[in-house]
Amino acid sequence: MDECAAEALDHAAVAVTDVDRAKAFYSRVLGLRELRRPDTFDFPGAWFKIGDSTIHLLGRPQRDADSPRHFCLWVRDVEAAARHVASCGCRVEWHAKHKIPGVDRFFTWDPDGNRIEVQGSDGTLPDGQRPLWND
Repeated sequence: MDECAAEALDHAAVAVTDVDRAKAFYSRVLGLRELRRPDTFDFPGAWFKIGDSTIHLLGRPQRDADSPRHFCLWVRDVEAAARHVASCGCRVEWHAKHKIPGVDRFFTWDPDGNRIEVQGSDGTLPDGQRPLWND
């Protein structure tokens, strides 16, 4: 099935009820850089850059139901990231029950309750290296 062999994750979409409030969270708390959306998009939203991918915020009239679904960000220093997120008044919930070798991680939530995982090295990986999941 090489015809549909994905090469990369291009973007993930996140539903939000207040685009301006969400933009403040994604830029100030998560430190993401906003991108210009195409002028042809005639509905509320915003795009943010993450490495070679983007997060698309989609303005919706109602928030989605609470769910375990999430996207995950890899950060250089997970402890510093957790301190920053907490200093912005956001909940930080460390997740150690299902340990991933070489990784520490926590969850936080955007203003609409969308769950976000943040991962980084637990100090056992070589500097700057990310775990290789199934290579």
